[in-house]
Amino acid sequence: MNRRATGLGCAALVAMMVAAVPSGAHAAGGNEAEVEAPQAKGGRQDRNLTVETKIQTTVNGAQRSAKTGTLTPANSNWDPPACWYEPAYSPKQIEATVKAIRKMQFFGIGDFVGGIFDSYFKEGHPYKNYNLDKQGEGQFWAATVNEKRKDDPEANSCKRMPFWVDKGETPKEPLAVSPKILAEYAYDELPVPSTDIELAPEGTTKVNLPTWAWLDKAKFKKVSVTASIPGSGLSATTTAEPVSLSIDPGTEDAETYPASGECPIEGGKIGVPRAKGTPADTDPPCGVKYLRSSDGDSYDLRATVTWKISWTSTTGEGGDLPDGRFGADQQVEVEEVQSINR
Repeated sequence: MNRRATGLGCAALVAMMVAAVPSGAHAAGGNEAEVEAPQAKGGRQDRNLTVETKIQTTVNGAQRSAKTGTLTPANSNWDPPACWYEPAYSPKQIEATVKAIRKMQFFGIGDFVGGIFDSYFKEGHPYKNYNLDKQGEGQFWAATVNEKRKDDPEANSCKRMPFWVDKGETPKEPLAVSPKILAEYAYDELPVPSTDIELAPEGTTKVNLPTWAWLDKAKFKKVSVTASIPGSGLSATTTAEPVSLSIDPGTEDAETYPASGECPIEGGKIGVPRAKGTPADTDPPCGVKYLRSSDGDSYDLRATVTWKISWTSTTGEGGDLPDGRFGADQQVEVEEVQSINR
């Protein structure tokens, strides 16, 4: 049997085999006194060795007590990365992984799969003896999948077997983890506050009378996430800043203020609370006017905040990423009114 051609049944066992290898495992005969940095948890993608990402994130500027959500890119043709390659295995860890696989004697699968990996890592196709002579001089980089996007077709784009990268070098691989990939990963981790807008009048309004809308200024501030890979020196910070509020009344029988339905941020505020004593028919800077009753039901008013996204990194690289949006629905009941008392 050609040991380079494995079946799906074999591939399904690779995950169990790799998962059985302890983090920081050593090859037999190695220096037991030497403590090696733990490797990420192993896994598989089809017939490949993969790892869970070691990327760590730190949130700055978010109110943890508030309800939060994640952004949807305004550009429908763009998404944060679904997979990439990152530092994963030392030579000793690769050797230990393959030897552990060989010990999984289930209908000879251990030797079969181990033979495939030995051909690649040990027998010169393309690596010899797991690169043990380069221990401490670099790492094998392996594919990892963004858990939030594991069902995306793009998650299958990282098909390379683990490949060697000397310490301090940047691999010539477009999907190798980079400051920009870290920034894009952080995009997916940004915790933006729920878009619960304040309305006046609240809950129930009248036909042809403006409803004022605004957002809690204290909640809608900049928020950033820093993503980094420990020990790599790579780090990027992605920042989201609210720029506007979009109002969809939930019916065509309505008018918005302004007419575009986009309420910009002015002076750090989105919209203005209606002051006491303001005449009921005063047009608000941000809001909606319903032209027809909801007939005892309610309209689903949707409020969506647009966030401007930028990033910086430890390498000096940076720039903008596509705007993000996050919205929520609120029910508004609209009643008929016979006259307006001024």
